[in-house]
Amino acid sequence: MRKLLVATVVAGLALTACSSSGSAGSAGSGGGGSAAAPGAQALQDAKGVTTVTFWHSMTGQNAAVLNSLIAAFNQAHQGKIEVTALFQGTYDDAIAKYKAAVQQKATPSLMQVYDIGTRFMIDSQQTIPTQAFADKDGYSLADLEPGIRNYYTAGGKLVSMPFNSSMPLLYLNADAFKAAGLDPSRTPRTLAELADDARKLTVKNASGQTTQYGFGAAIYGWFVEELLAESGTLYCDQGNGRDGKAGKVVYDDAQGAQVLQWWADLVKGGYAVDLGPVTADAQAAFKSGRIAMNLESTGVLGAYTQAAKFSVATAPYPKIDASDPGGPAIGGASLWIDGPGHSAAEQRAAWEFVKFLSDPAQQATWHAGTGYFPVNSKALAEPADQAWVAKNPQFRTAIDELNATRPSAANAGCLLGVMPQARKGVETALEQTISGSKSAQQALADAAKAIQPAIDSYNSSVG
Repeated sequence: MRKLLVATVVAGLALTACSSSGSAGSAGSGGGGSAAAPGAQALQDAKGVTTVTFWHSMTGQNAAVLNSLIAAFNQAHQGKIEVTALFQGTYDDAIAKYKAAVQQKATPSLMQVYDIGTRFMIDSQQTIPTQAFADKDGYSLADLEPGIRNYYTAGGKLVSMPFNSSMPLLYLNADAFKAAGLDPSRTPRTLAELADDARKLTVKNASGQTTQYGFGAAIYGWFVEELLAESGTLYCDQGNGRDGKAGKVVYDDAQGAQVLQWWADLVKGGYAVDLGPVTADAQAAFKSGRIAMNLESTGVLGAYTQAAKFSVATAPYPKIDASDPGGPAIGGASLWIDGPGHSAAEQRAAWEFVKFLSDPAQQATWHAGTGYFPVNSKALAEPADQAWVAKNPQFRTAIDELNATRPSAANAGCLLGVMPQARKGVETALEQTISGSKSAQQALADAAKAIQPAIDSYNSSVG
């Protein structure tokens, strides 16, 4: 879950985009390689088996489900297409390897890239936008969940195919709520309400030691991004990089400072515990009952319900204020089809596989097997999917949350070439606010100032 920043990735982002073939796409464009999407004839004319190399970052159960889908596709296209899956490590590891592959002109046919790598992939000029294939075939993208499609759209075009998408949720220890005299069905909807419940849920023993904190979450920038998105606040300028290439971050505003100060005040008051930057530590704290409320992704629902010795409940991601107009942005990753260096048949074969993965039946299998949100809205009507949701009613919260979210620039997410660095800056600012070394406003202002040279360098390198 946690996407720790790899220094080699950060250092090489601008270099890769600059050294890629072709000129960079316009600031708000879908970008991608210069080649047009090939039609079905390209694969029909190909002799023998066309191999698709697929780089991904799935592990454990997620990898097992993915491999089963690949096996089903290969069986259905036996003698014509063979998808070869190659694990590349974490998302950051994978994009570092992709950088090297671009320089060596040895990219994979298909690449899974995390959400915050979107701007970089556009600027790399190595990919053919999903929209180009859809337009070529008259393939409808209408069944893709609007909120998910919104994130991966630039310049009015879908640049990549959403695949493993997640939503943020508030997880609750329902037993702790009842013990504190709270109704777990009446969940906190704002930061103020969450803080009030956290005070009531904090438990101390006879010695005055805290045995249960009301709230806790990893120091993870994604959680701050989600609160800003819900408030309708932009993370970077140029309409979150959707109206033009983002030239600066703008998270150092009143809403951003309010979020950091709220978090720090809870820790200072003893109603929340500082769990540090490792998401696994925060997850363990919730599963063990050390914290009663936790911010996390839909992707941990299965692990929480299986490991916890208490009843796990879910609630919509909280808002900064009750009047906030927006909804959260999605997380996860999408699929990018490479163009330069790959034959028309190979590009087409990759598209056939991408279409297969986005079909309702496959998305239902993926959803039930992994907990990731199905990107195809029709998947939720599949019998297998409905049966899974019936057994895991806590996931209904995520469905309702996404359905209630109206796509906007704020919840589309920030398209920024150095987004991993920007996220890390917010995490540092949050840590400084919690420790008391800086005020929330100063910490965010310093983070915005510190990231500016990297933004300028990246943007100048890609034109």
